[in-house]
Amino acid sequence: MTLELSPSCTEMKQAFYRKDASYDGVFFVAVRTTGIFCRPSCPARPKPENIEFFSTIRDAVFAGYRPCKRCHPLEVYGALPDWIVTLMQRLETTPDVKITAAELRSLGITPERARRWFREHYGMTFAEWCRGRRLANAFTQIREGATLDDVVFTNQYESHSGFREAFGKAFGVPPGQSQTSDFIATQMLETPLGAMLVGAVSEGVCLIEYTDRRMLEHNYATIRKQFGYPVLPVTNNHIERLRDELSRYFAGKLREFTIPLVPHGTAFQEKVWSELQRIPYGKTISYDQLARHISQPTAVRAVARANGMNRINILIPCHRVIGKDGHLTGYGGGLWRKRLLLELERTGKLPNDETIE
Repeated sequence: MTLELSPSCTEMKQAFYRKDASYDGVFFVAVRTTGIFCRPSCPARPKPENIEFFSTIRDAVFAGYRPCKRCHPLEVYGALPDWIVTLMQRLETTPDVKITAAELRSLGITPERARRWFREHYGMTFAEWCRGRRLANAFTQIREGATLDDVVFTNQYESHSGFREAFGKAFGVPPGQSQTSDFIATQMLETPLGAMLVGAVSEGVCLIEYTDRRMLEHNYATIRKQFGYPVLPVTNNHIERLRDELSRYFAGKLREFTIPLVPHGTAFQEKVWSELQRIPYGKTISYDQLARHISQPTAVRAVARANGMNRINILIPCHRVIGKDGHLTGYGGGLWRKRLLLELERTGKLPNDETIE
């Protein structure tokens, strides 16, 4: 299939058949005869006529393919491609220096490849990501009392007017009024169930979504609209705390999260989400029971819709709601993830086989 900004079909075939791990995360290979999809470095070698390529995990899942049990493509973003590691190191060592297209090419990276990778993983181009980091750094410096001259100089802005314009577009206020402004910090966290995009404002966490979920783009845009804040690719104390608590949760060592949440839905949605948080760890209820718990027994469908609109997965445990007959149903992250989460909470550990049955 032809994919914008993707390697050519010939290049992808060559990378796949030489098990080139540097392409992991750049594209995915699906095998029609087995119904699975793999990372390019997978040791499996199907016949060429039986494979097709996808640019994202999301596309492969929506086409009906399951993750490979050998190469675990859902974990691909846990180990960054070498060229991304090189680029990240360059950014960390000289964060105040702009990276030009020429410099990218000198590192062996095409601007198109960098743009596509960052758009896939962070919802923005590489250039936007770099601008976001600089603005977040400037925002923090101003909050800490730095002078405007120092902020403009250290973040490589060409003029005060250019900085003021960029800052105003991002935060909606001039630099001098930033003490009362906020932004949505976003990071991608790796989990045993795949990468999750998380977001947090100063009050708490407002987004935890699987990166291959169909609703991701909608939810991402929704929080930006509802909060009225810019989205910047940085971390904050809530995200770092979330990183630690999720790690302990998946290890079976944490049953209750303590991070403050900022759901930001309608009054009805927030009522449902609040009730979801009262479902004990390791327990499940039906949609009918959930509707009765909020004193609206006839609103089962509305409850199910509110459940599906939950933008803070796991911490607002919509996975603990099952069908009236006891069967698993209705989880945006996929029923296979729902099964594994419930198994984790039932036994204290994830099954050895973490792929779809």
